[in-house]
Amino acid sequence: MSSRSFPDPLRGAPTLPRSTRDLLFLLIVIAWTLLPHAAHLPGWCGVLVAVTLLWRAGLAWWRRPLPPRPLRWALLALAVTLTAWSHGTLLGRDAGVTLLAVLMALKTLELHARRDALVVFFLGFFLVLTHFLYAQTPGLALAMALSAWGLLTVLVLAHRPLGYPPLREAAGVAAGAVLRGAPLALLLFLLFPRLGPLWSAPAPALARTGLSGTLTLGGMAALGQDDRVAFRVRFDGPVPPLQSLYWRGPVLSAFDGRTWTPRPSSEPPVPLQVDGPGLRYEMRLEPSPLPLLPLLELTPLLDTSQLPAQLGAQGDWLLHRPLSGPLTLQAQAWPDYQLGPLEPTPALREDVALPAGFNPRTLQWAADLRRRLPQADAAALVTAVLGHIRLGRFSYTLAPAGGAPGPHAVDAFWIDRREGFCEHFAAAFVVVMRALDIPARVVTGFQGADPFPQDGWWTVRHRHAHAWAEVWIAGRGWQRVDPTAAVAPERVQRGALLEDGDLLSQALQHWSPALLRQWRGAWDGFNGAWNGALLRYSRADQFQLLRRLGIEAPSTRTLLRLLGGLLALVGVIGAVVAARGLRRPRDPWQRLQLRLARALARLGIDKAPHETPRALAARVRQRLGAEGAQVEAELLALETLRYAPGAAADARALRRWLRCFERAVAGAAARVGTSCAPAPTALAAGTPPGREAPVRSP
Repeated sequence: MSSRSFPDPLRGAPTLPRSTRDLLFLLIVIAWTLLPHAAHLPGWCGVLVAVTLLWRAGLAWWRRPLPPRPLRWALLALAVTLTAWSHGTLLGRDAGVTLLAVLMALKTLELHARRDALVVFFLGFFLVLTHFLYAQTPGLALAMALSAWGLLTVLVLAHRPLGYPPLREAAGVAAGAVLRGAPLALLLFLLFPRLGPLWSAPAPALARTGLSGTLTLGGMAALGQDDRVAFRVRFDGPVPPLQSLYWRGPVLSAFDGRTWTPRPSSEPPVPLQVDGPGLRYEMRLEPSPLPLLPLLELTPLLDTSQLPAQLGAQGDWLLHRPLSGPLTLQAQAWPDYQLGPLEPTPALREDVALPAGFNPRTLQWAADLRRRLPQADAAALVTAVLGHIRLGRFSYTLAPAGGAPGPHAVDAFWIDRREGFCEHFAAAFVVVMRALDIPARVVTGFQGADPFPQDGWWTVRHRHAHAWAEVWIAGRGWQRVDPTAAVAPERVQRGALLEDGDLLSQALQHWSPALLRQWRGAWDGFNGAWNGALLRYSRADQFQLLRRLGIEAPSTRTLLRLLGGLLALVGVIGAVVAARGLRRPRDPWQRLQLRLARALARLGIDKAPHETPRALAARVRQRLGAEGAQVEAELLALETLRYAPGAAADARALRRWLRCFERAVAGAAARVGTSCAPAPTALAAGTPPGREAPVRSP
């Protein structure tokens, strides 16, 4: 192969300078890393960051000078001022993330040295971590893994200032480093002592939940199409019928005419009376802003080793603070139970109170019922009201007519409209019961579960949010009554709200309900495995893993010793691997030098480490004459590949050249014979470089 036939690296040089290409790649990585924060940042911050990154990209593309320092300081002062104005402080999660995003963008405006690139690199990794203050979903983890890969690629490029290394090659080096470090990261994750949280997530991180601590008519309508997972449950034994699964949430006893709220109670928990076999189950709860656990009615036994929880006087499990992260717990419920006092107490009078001036027609309807049934007890009145719901042309709909509820919302539902969803039926039923002088209250929570479990796990979604009533009956305590269940199934309709739901889910539901269930079930199963294996990995799980390895009840000191020993072993293995790697040159040019020396040895030429391709070409011409012209041309082409201005041969170009060179050497060796004696090099002969003794061609 002649030098004319080899691609000219000057004509094949990249269109972008090395610095411009690397900077544009860095800006793309920064933009990708910041993108998931768009929903958390103030509007001005997103605009400022986007404009700054585009501005810096334009400066690099058109090779314009960086903005002066006073302008950069002015932008920084503006960003700090706007952050304080938006968040009311410069401290805290949201304000800190806002400042970090702005600083990351502004730092690119002074990015002109390797030191600046390293600062942006470390800021980028810190920014990656801040995403997990808001969510820990698999999709976000994958996106941030790509960001980390990109940042590591930037670091590799920063440590290769010479030549024009391809991005793919640098990305491969970064991926290799990650894969080599993955076993150590897994070891630390599994064995490092698990400590309790030092702080809880701020309230805004938990704002996206379905169930509320209060109830206003119309407030639960949006949950009817909310497919987000509230929790998952797995039963130890036969699964009870889905229609009997009531997951107890807030108990709402106080009513001001518009809104139902919990009544503060300092009463001790009432002893529960349970009968029949218990039902053991395991729950995996998602984060929630409510300081309670929506457990199966009624759960008196709960493993509270992972969080402080206590059984309240109204049968609900209360927490000291909202659930800020995923949680797995074990519990046992008794579906057959008695809750509350069996005889009248003064406290029960609070549960018949109604505010004056609200819903007069409903109160009159209750008074008429009492006059018709003067001798009826509480149980008979409950049956009569449920019969009125069943036979009174009531219907279930998520989109009742009538617009926003007014001051007499119960009247509008009970007397006029007679259509609504669970909260309408529960609230109106409780108002009627109280008007009949029967203690009653509203309970919200979840009812049922998805009918198709995945790997034994039943999924309860926010669309399973439900409201029902409890009435107190002498000798029986508080009894659950679900007036919504009295509506005939053929009258249940979803109404127009379904049209505002997930279009993809609607299409799949109409086209292939089985496919929708499979798709949703597979995704839920993956999320459940993700949460169970990673997010919920606790100290108890760690101890269980160690017990499988034969280590019983280890202390923190034992864990640290075990971890230290394993880390030492990993360090020794890494040192051995690194030592073996040092024996082999990793740089493509150094590897080529070894192959080049072996090829020249076939021609009787012993290459010295200091010799350049041009010096070797002269020795080939001196030793082989015209028979080595092709080998000489290839060596001169190698010099051009390596040293010509603007040329930066990558590993692939060097491999192509090496194949051509080895073919040329093979041809020359075949023409001159393979019995060439090695010629002494300048170092071997003891002569100065460039004054080698002449060697005749055989």
